[in-house]
Amino acid sequence: MSTLGAELNGSWQDRFHAACNAVLANPAFRRFAAQFPLTRPIARRRARAVFDLVSGFVYSQVLLACVRLKVLEALAEGPTTVEALSLRIGLHLDGTQRLIDAAIALKLASRCSDGRVRLGPVGAPIVGDGGISALVEHHALFYADLRDPVTLLRDGPQDSELARYWPYCANRSGEGFEPERIAAYSRLMTASQTLIADQVLAAYSMRRHRRVLDVGGGEGTFLAAVGQRWPQLQLFLFDLPPVAERARQRLHAQGLASRALALGGSFLSDPLPLGADLVTLIRVIHDHDDESVLKLLRAVQAALPSDGRVLIAEPMSEAAGAETVGDAYFGFYLLAMGRGRPRTPARIGELLAAAGFGSVRQIPTTMPLQTSVIVADVVRD
Repeated sequence: MSTLGAELNGSWQDRFHAACNAVLANPAFRRFAAQFPLTRPIARRRARAVFDLVSGFVYSQVLLACVRLKVLEALAEGPTTVEALSLRIGLHLDGTQRLIDAAIALKLASRCSDGRVRLGPVGAPIVGDGGISALVEHHALFYADLRDPVTLLRDGPQDSELARYWPYCANRSGEGFEPERIAAYSRLMTASQTLIADQVLAAYSMRRHRRVLDVGGGEGTFLAAVGQRWPQLQLFLFDLPPVAERARQRLHAQGLASRALALGGSFLSDPLPLGADLVTLIRVIHDHDDESVLKLLRAVQAALPSDGRVLIAEPMSEAAGAETVGDAYFGFYLLAMGRGRPRTPARIGELLAAAGFGSVRQIPTTMPLQTSVIVADVVRD
């Protein structure tokens, strides 16, 4: 299509959407749509979507209460009465009934035919994955930083809870980290990495590789999953020194000490270890600005052989079916954290090309909500 044709097409689309929005904003049309049988289901769905946006914080707090009181774990043991649940969680009967009613409305719980309460279809996967509960607890800090979103957007994070929680935001060397702070954020990284390890390993086969270097690999959760799936691989991990020490202990405990090596350093200032033909960046680059990402990708390119490859896995902007996760959730989370931003696959591809990679391609995952995967090959003259 010519440039003029594209402009005309775009302006026609803009006029069409403006006309549609004008109709939808008209109270008389909304009343008609709510009453007319053919448009009533659409009107109800859109009204529900608007209300869910307004009420989303309340829903999340209901979930937080269920997690903190271990309501879902209790229901996972089998149907129970509200009275018995009240005694178990140490909450008075009226409060328990109110919480259970809300949990049923959100499908965290459901009601049996005899009136007892059981685990619901939304609550079941939360009980089965401790990482979700850890994230729910962690979000209390995030919500504190979002109490004034306009100020956050205007001024950026000012001594934010998330920046304090992730100490490497202000200290990229890792020197002087308090052990308890390292343990806290490392546990959360471990829990959340478990959510995506299966997705990455199901999407990408490592059969062709000899050695894998996981940069920014935390306590080694992802690398341990790689080692269990692909026993032929030698495993390297690179992270800040106190984090690498925790990874060393974890990999040893998982029986991988004979073929796993955890090395300490800063990937923004220290050279990366050599010898790997695959470097993995699992939820690493979206924590950094473009300048830092480009510096990291160039270091990765320099550390890889001519047949080397890089694999990037993280939630990305504009992922089909997961748009709210990229730009809405991570857009604000990383703002509150104080650095980084979600990127589209196209933007990541541009950064990879600038760092000396080619054959950039996105590999589908079964759950883009959790992660998307991009791989690229080394290009050398």
